[in-house]
Amino acid sequence: MDLGLKGRWALVCAASKGLGRGCAEALAGEGVNLVITARGDEVLQATAAALRAANPHVEVRAVAGDIATPEGRAAALAACPQVDILVNNAGGPPPGDFRDWGREQWLAALEANMLAPIELIKATVDAMAARGFGRVVNITSGSVKAPIDVLGLSNGARSGLTGFVAGVARQPRLAGRNVTINNLLPGAFDTERLRKGWAAAVARSGESVEAVADKRRAAIPAQRFGTAEEFGQICAMLCSAQAGYLTGQNILLDGGAYPGTF
Repeated sequence: MDLGLKGRWALVCAASKGLGRGCAEALAGEGVNLVITARGDEVLQATAAALRAANPHVEVRAVAGDIATPEGRAAALAACPQVDILVNNAGGPPPGDFRDWGREQWLAALEANMLAPIELIKATVDAMAARGFGRVVNITSGSVKAPIDVLGLSNGARSGLTGFVAGVARQPRLAGRNVTINNLLPGAFDTERLRKGWAAAVARSGESVEAVADKRRAAIPAQRFGTAEEFGQICAMLCSAQAGYLTGQNILLDGGAYPGTF
């Protein structure tokens, strides 16, 4: 299916690897020009080169910086001629016990996983509405649906973003002008972040990495971890011309791990 995106411009945050890169790859494959951001310039430039090589018909601009800062956001936005598609993404805050977190840790989590996406939405959606097309996809977490006790920083910040999106996405001046805002909630995907989680579990339990991974995999009805590539394809679908009637939704991608009906 042609998703109707050729020639559009997308800003994809935290796109040098993992799920952000998966989204960038899928959009580039649909003919979307890209501005990709990440904090690490070396890996980001390598990703940009790979995207250009695989998609010589699209333009790819790489802007290193921290999207959680005003300077990082300004640089990314300045590099994009127009933002037709915004993919909000940032590394999740570290796990731990809420008793150990102070104000500084909470503010860092909120800046990266709630306030930065809100600022980018604020900076782009009115221009999208004026042009009659816009897609915003926020990469959040399956923990928004099923909170994980050691991920309290993430639970709090991402749930705040989810509540914000629920209201803004339904504004007629956005939804009525073909601007959609949706959240993608990943479960266990085969990424660097998941593997770092295994390392922490190994340190706690004394089990091998393979045992920890097998136990986690067995708890997923699909009996496997997701891939960044399939995550990106779902993101591209949400950004498609055909998805204009889908907004304000939380799309859970977890291989069936969440046991609830709603």
